[in-house]
Amino acid sequence: MTLLPTPDQGQFLAGRVALVTGASRGIGEAVALAYARAGAHVVVTARNTKALEALDDKIKAEGGTATLLPLDLLDHAKIDTLGPVLAEKFGRLDIFVGNAGMLGALSPLGHAKANDWDRVIGLNLSANFRLIRTLDPLLRASDAGRVILVTSGAAEGFRAYWGAYAVSKAGLEALARSYKAETDKTNIKVNLVDPGRIRTTMRAEAFPGEDPQTLQTPDDIVASFLELASPSCTRHGERIKAQG
Repeated sequence: MTLLPTPDQGQFLAGRVALVTGASRGIGEAVALAYARAGAHVVVTARNTKALEALDDKIKAEGGTATLLPLDLLDHAKIDTLGPVLAEKFGRLDIFVGNAGMLGALSPLGHAKANDWDRVIGLNLSANFRLIRTLDPLLRASDAGRVILVTSGAAEGFRAYWGAYAVSKAGLEALARSYKAETDKTNIKVNLVDPGRIRTTMRAEAFPGEDPQTLQTPDDIVASFLELASPSCTRHGERIKAQG
C-alpha cells in the first residue's frame, strides 16, 4: 500500500502538471492548493473567472504556479479543444482530477424536468467522458499519469429523489472502471474518491438544515488526493473513501 505523502516530504509533485476541474471553490480549490504546495503546476478550470483569479492569488502567495482556464464543462465542444491546448503548452498531463459536479433539483423521477436531468448527466458524467477522451494521449505521454474522479455515496445508495445525481455518479464509477481496464498495461492509474460528508456549497443545498460545523472541511480530505496523485502510487481501480 502506498504511504500517504506528508508535509516533510516537501514538493514531491515538483515538475508535475495537474488539471483540476471545479477548482473555484470547495474540494477543487483545496486540492489545487495542495498540489501547488507539493510543487505541481496546476491547471484550474471553472466557470467563475474571478474565483479562479482569487485562487491564482493564493497559489502565487505560497510560491506556486497555475494556469487559469475559465470553462463551462457543459459546453462539450470546448472540452474537446482542451487536450490540444494542453499538448501545445505542456506536451503531457500527469494528473487529472475530475471534481466538477452539480446536484440538480431533487424531485421524484416522475416530476423531474428533462432539461435538469440532461444538465446533471451532462456535467457529472458526459463531461468527464469528454475530458478523458481529449486528455488520454497526454496522460499516456506521462511517465505516471494519474486520474482521480470524485464520486459520491449516492452512487451506491437507495435515496429517493436523487435520481439524476445518483445515476450520474453511478455512471461515473462505471466510466472509471472501463478506463481502468483500458489502462492496465500503461503508466496510468485510475481511481475514485468518495469525499463523504464535507462542508461544501453542494452539501448545504442538499441538506439545508444540517449544521455545517459538524462536517469536515475540504482541507481535511486532501491527503487522499495527494496520495493518488503521487508518481509512486500503485493504487489502480479503487474506490477510496476520503473519510475513515
